Amino acid sequence: MKETYQKWYSPTLGRDIEMLVLGHWGYPILLFPTSMGRFYQNKDAGLTESVRWFVESGKIKLYLIDGIDKDSWYAKHLTPAVRAHNHAVYDRFLNEELVPAMRYEANVDKIAVAGCSFGGYHALNFAFKHPDKVAYLFSMSGAFDVRSFLEGYTDHTVYFNNPVEFIPNEESWKYNHMKIVLGTSEWDICLNDNLTMSGILKNKGIHHWLDVRGWEKHDWPLWNQMFPDYISKMGL
Repeated sequence: MKETYQKWYSPTLGRDIEMLVLGHWGYPILLFPTSMGRFYQNKDAGLTESVRWFVESGKIKLYLIDGIDKDSWYAKHLTPAVRAHNHAVYDRFLNEELVPAMRYEANVDKIAVAGCSFGGYHALNFAFKHPDKVAYLFSMSGAFDVRSFLEGYTDHTVYFNNPVEFIPNEESWKYNHMKIVLGTSEWDICLNDNLTMSGILKNKGIHHWLDVRGWEKHDWPLWNQMFPDYISKMGL
C-alpha cells in the first residue's frame, strides 16, 4: 500500500497535527484511533491490513488522523468545561480543515468515517453533527455517552457532542442518505451502548444496521473481521 506521512500546523487547533494516508486513490475514509490512540494505531493493530485489497485496488483511501483525547475527554487535569471545549475545537478542525481537503482531493461531496471503540464515538459524533459531509458511518464497538468523563458537568458544548443526548432531538430526514453500521458482539463491553444507540435511531426512524456478532471480545480481532466486511458492502 502506498503510505504517506503528513504533518502540518492547524490554525484551528493551534498546534501541529499528524496523519497517515494509505492508498493512491479511492473513496476517502477518515479513520479515528481508539481511546488516546495515535494516528498510527489502526495500522499497527492490523485494521488497515484487513482492507489492503480495497486500498491497493483503488477502491478506498484511508486517512488515519491523530486524536487529542489526552487533551479533551480523558484530560482529568482539566475542568470538564475545558475538556468539552477542546473536543469542540478538534471537531471544528475536522469540519473546517481536514474533511474539506479530503473531499476536494477525492472529488466527492461526502466522505466515510470509521473507528473502533472510542474511535467509534468520534466517527458517529462527527457523522451526526455534520451529515452534509458524511455518506458512510462504520462504528465498531463504539461507546457514545461522554457524560461518564465529566463528573456530572454539562453545558451546551457537552450536549452537542454527546450523541445519546442530541440525536433524539434532531430531525431524522437529515440522515436518510447515510449508510450507518453499528458493529458490536455478544461479548463486547460496549454491547449495551450499541443497543441503546440502535434504539435511539430506531425511534427516530433512522435506517441503520446493528451488527451483533457472536463470541468475540472488545478487541482488534473482532474489528479486523468487521472492517473489510463493511467496506465490501459499500458497492464501490
